[in-house]
Amino acid sequence: MAHNGVNPLLTPYKMGNFNLSHRIVLAPLTRQRSYENVPQPHAVLYYTQRTSKGGLLIAEATDICPTAQGYPNTPGIWNHSQIQAWKSIVDSVHAHGGIFFCQIWHTGRVSDSCYQPNGQAPVSSTDKPLTPQKRSNGIDVAQFTPPRRLRTDEIPQIVNHFRIAARNAIQAGFDGVEIHGAHGYLLEQFLKDKVNDRTDQYGGSLENRCRFPLEVVEAVVNEIGPERVGIRLSPFQEYGECGDSNPKELGLYLVNALNKYGIAYCHMVEPRMQTIGEKVETPHSLLPMRKAFNGTFIVAGGYDRQDGIHAVAQDRADLVAYGRLFLANPDLPKRYALDAPLNKYDRSTFYLDDPHVGYTDYPFLD
Repeated sequence: MAHNGVNPLLTPYKMGNFNLSHRIVLAPLTRQRSYENVPQPHAVLYYTQRTSKGGLLIAEATDICPTAQGYPNTPGIWNHSQIQAWKSIVDSVHAHGGIFFCQIWHTGRVSDSCYQPNGQAPVSSTDKPLTPQKRSNGIDVAQFTPPRRLRTDEIPQIVNHFRIAARNAIQAGFDGVEIHGAHGYLLEQFLKDKVNDRTDQYGGSLENRCRFPLEVVEAVVNEIGPERVGIRLSPFQEYGECGDSNPKELGLYLVNALNKYGIAYCHMVEPRMQTIGEKVETPHSLLPMRKAFNGTFIVAGGYDRQDGIHAVAQDRADLVAYGRLFLANPDLPKRYALDAPLNKYDRSTFYLDDPHVGYTDYPFLD
């Protein structure tokens, strides 16, 4: 369904101050190749391969502080050496004409004491433990240390970690940050009523559960400006045992609250992605959130070329984020422009710590 022969995914779009040449976004993808939490030189090649002039890239989830970590070899952005390492990556993306946002992240209870400072328990909204889960490779089982419930007076410290991480990202040269409020991590552990069992001002009512994530948004907006801020949300998902009794109400409340801050974008995961891998039939839709949100609306979740074309043509989204397909096809925008065949992704190499295999070794069209 091309419009006058023009693929809607390949049309320009103005996202606030940023002039995008097309609608295809690199989704944030955890790569686990940042040894000792420092981004490596091989990441320069990886991100540059996926850069197109006027294309938006969202960096892999990046730990805001030492307690944020939940997986091996994830990058951080809390110290000088991390900022310097990111800088060379960002400079290369910019030299190739890309717009680059850093996804800032705290995993909360999706962690283990082996990743925590002094082997302490991970922090969360709750002290309810997470049951062991099969890792994305389908073989290994991840164990999670039972979390420690954050005290009311500790929450401002975490808000401050997000604020400083945002400032550090801008110092590294990033165009903006995406606050990770999705996929069962710390902010979502507060948002959702099936996990948040607090009795202070951060638990109970919808307003209370959204308080901490919105305090993070406010602090980050005040630090770096609303035009440099996005957020990722997944109201319909139950990753990390983070479910909600009324996801549509939660999603609508959040986008209406976000409108007050004038942030650049809201990046939402389609309800059909009940597991990381498979699309399922569902009566739920992101359309009410799309209509209520004033900024740029990015959708993600199992999109292929045709799905993306329809989403933009039908005004269900401004931009479409691609993960696995963009990983396997570093020149995805070019392939979509030509309707060229795609490389298949290899799930077994997604999270290797190899600096090349499953990372920078997927071939280009030419």
